[in-house]
Order: sequence, then C-alpha cells, then structure tokens
Amino acid sequence: MRNRQSGISLLGLIFGGVVLIFAALLGMKVTPSYIEYFNAKKAIHGIVNEGREASVADLRKSFDARATIDDITSIRGADIEVSKEGGLVVLSFAYRREIRLFSNVALCIDFAASTSGQ
Repeated sequence: MRNRQSGISLLGLIFGGVVLIFAALLGMKVTPSYIEYFNAKKAIHGIVNEGREASVADLRKSFDARATIDDITSIRGADIEVSKEGGLVVLSFAYRREIRLFSNVALCIDFAASTSGQ
C-alpha cells in the first residue's frame, strides 16, 4: 500500500499568501474611510439628540466642532443638509470617497446618512 502525501503545494501556498496579503491591504486602506463615515453619522445623530432649538448655521457649526474632534475631513458643516420632517430637524449628508489601491486602480465608495426615522 502506498502512502499518499496530503497538504498544500508550494504554488497553493504562494497563491493563498498573495490573496491574504491583498485582502489585508484592502482592509487597511478601506477601514479608515468607514471609521470616518461612522464618526460623521454619530456626530449628526448626536446633534439631533441634543434636542435644542438652533438655527441652521448653529447646527452646521456644531457639526464642524464635532468634526474637528473626531477627525472628519471628507465633509464639512456646509455639506450637511438640514430639513424638517413632521416638526423634527433632520440632518443628512452624502459624499463619495475614492481610495487608491495601487497604480491606476481605485475603489470608489458612496456614503450617505440621515437622522430621518431614528
């Protein structure tokens, strides 16, 4: 009876390593954009949950202050849309982030959030 070896070949190991490295690099480049998005989303929800009556300019200034603290650079207070739905203030934003992966390859992600329907 012959003993057959089982396991991964050198070519399989190299291919698996390349895939793993590519996934890790993609994660390292994309994660900061998502963290910034979630911080911006948290900021607009925090502003609305303060519950104070404020002008549109005050709401935008409040966002700018939170953006400075949370290192949000993709959007500014001027980019925040302010509206009212049923007597409640609704803040929303939308923006596109292009992430260079390598050479001429980029990943484009559209982010949008609103305080409507909390």
